[in-house]
Amino acid sequence: QVQLAESGGGLVQAGGSLRLSCAASGSNFSTYHMSWFRQAPGKERELVARISIGGGKYYADSVHGRFTISRDNARNTLYLQMNSLKPGDTAVYYCAARLLPLGKYNYWGQGTQVTVSS
Repeated sequence: QVQLAESGGGLVQAGGSLRLSCAASGSNFSTYHMSWFRQAPGKERELVARISIGGGKYYADSVHGRFTISRDNARNTLYLQMNSLKPGDTAVYYCAARLLPLGKYNYWGQGTQVTVSS
């Protein structure tokens, strides 16, 4: 069982930066494949980035080169460093965890709002 709690969202101007954190409580954080998703108003939830238990990373084309996903297993925390933010990045950002590298996610956080003003 894992509980996920996101933090670090807020209001930022275009071109600015934010770092999101996802604190995991429970057991064996290092054994979970972790991801960041986002959902903008009126749009479907989309994958932003994921990191495997081995540290392999994937980014959506829309954020590649601007966002960096990382994890600190000693602190049971997942991060998303977001640079060069655009108004199109405005969304609720969620972290998610799964035991397998593919398939359904087992656990979700409650989300944190990111708003980028032009």
